[in-house]
Amino acid sequence: MYNPFSLEGKTILVTGAGGGIGRATAVACSKMGAVLVITDINPETLTETLSLLEADGDRKHLMFVADLTKEEDLNEMVAAMPSLDGVVCNAGISKVLPIQFLNAEDMNRIMAINAFAPMYMTQRLYKKRCINKGGSIVYTVSISGVSMVSMGGVMYAVSKNALDAFMRNAALEFAGRNIRVNSVNPSRVKTPLIQNSVYSEEEVAKDLQTYPLKRYAEPEEIANSIIFLLSDAASYITGHALIVDGGKTLS
Repeated sequence: MYNPFSLEGKTILVTGAGGGIGRATAVACSKMGAVLVITDINPETLTETLSLLEADGDRKHLMFVADLTKEEDLNEMVAAMPSLDGVVCNAGISKVLPIQFLNAEDMNRIMAINAFAPMYMTQRLYKKRCINKGGSIVYTVSISGVSMVSMGGVMYAVSKNALDAFMRNAALEFAGRNIRVNSVNPSRVKTPLIQNSVYSEEEVAKDLQTYPLKRYAEPEEIANSIIFLLSDAASYITGHALIVDGGKTLS
């Protein structure tokens, strides 16, 4: 049966696969027929994700426990990487802090995880020709900093803005090898990153009223958007920031 969204025969790397959007993406990709290479810093949650992946026939999924902000871990993982048809850079953290309280420790950590790690990983994968011609790279960016800003969200916004700029440049530079580079830009998603935030129930309820759909996204809804960009259905799309926000940026 014809299905341009199928990932059968494709090998997909997903970072930050221990939970949230990363786990949802890995599971969804396996349902669409892909072989998964998953990585996260937490071995317990990553192993749990591995157990959730659908497998049949000769499909054998791989996992790498790694801290991608550490050059040694990154280099070891890339050296062991099979040929890839898709890369999903998803790992990320946040911290709410007004500008007057900015500090180097928090800023450096957020930039290292959200921006520099996916940039350097992409560089190494590309230089070592780990990504096949016709491949697709997808970054989980955000509407934060790219389309809108919020009080106390400056560090997260700056890191995602940097990744957005990198995505566009990589799309231009990698086009010669027919490698597409895009991003998904979600609003708030029901993940531990949001659930463990400093916002009270009252603040969350108020924020939900600014969404035309009156709810936050489920991780699976972002995963489906990522699958679209990974698939052949998006074969003529590159350098694009796909907004997935329940209409948030309309307000």
